Amino acid sequence: MNYWVDTHAHIYLDEFQADLYNILDRAKQHAVGKILMPNIDTTSVDTMLQVEAENPGFCNSMMGLHPCSVKKDFEHQLYEVENWLAKRKFSAVGEIGTDLYWDKTFWEQQKEAFTIQVNLAKKHKLPVVIHCRETLDETIALIEHLQDGSLSGVFHCFTGNRQQAERIMQLNFYLGIGGVVTFKNGGLDQVLPNIGLSRVVLETDSPYLAPVPHRGKRNEPSYIVKIGERVAQLTGQSVAEVMRQTTENAFNLFHYES
Repeated sequence: MNYWVDTHAHIYLDEFQADLYNILDRAKQHAVGKILMPNIDTTSVDTMLQVEAENPGFCNSMMGLHPCSVKKDFEHQLYEVENWLAKRKFSAVGEIGTDLYWDKTFWEQQKEAFTIQVNLAKKHKLPVVIHCRETLDETIALIEHLQDGSLSGVFHCFTGNRQQAERIMQLNFYLGIGGVVTFKNGGLDQVLPNIGLSRVVLETDSPYLAPVPHRGKRNEPSYIVKIGERVAQLTGQSVAEVMRQTTENAFNLFHYES
């Protein structure tokens, strides 16, 4: 497959409102063939679906409730997620997960919301896209408990160690590798050379976590090339092979037909 798949990009956010057409055009010029958009909460659905409708086959939506949006009203939010999943097809249940970086107030609610959404993914035979900031071991343990052989997904923005990577891969999950792979102290240079490409997909997490040399600026899907080039260096593969393998992985994970 001779194009990249950006498996995680929030291109429907306000940061892209003024120049989204140029962003998408630049992505295509850099051989990005598909962009997957994770949902955040009920406030992001309409804009996300509008971007998808205007770019059919190129921009693809997920449906889920982000852990940082899990508050006292999370059950109402989850009803909306459930309703949307029943209405139409999505690429995944996401972005879901846990996060103790910003706020520890709703930790128990986060775990409950996560479990409910994993079960929705099983019901609809969809993969899950997992956010876990400062909660990687806890979230791996949750998946170990919930995995019954029918569950697949990706640990988005993976920044863990080799042992954590191996636990994730043993669970039939993928590692989402983004801009952190280009950071001097990102730590993935100690992981990727040892695990290969069989369970790796690429992502930008736009507009966040732009790769070097764009670090600190707004990220965008065209920068997936910089991520792919660094992954190639670390794994000893050609850039073309990284593109082929990670795109094939994305198609397998998200049940796309090539």
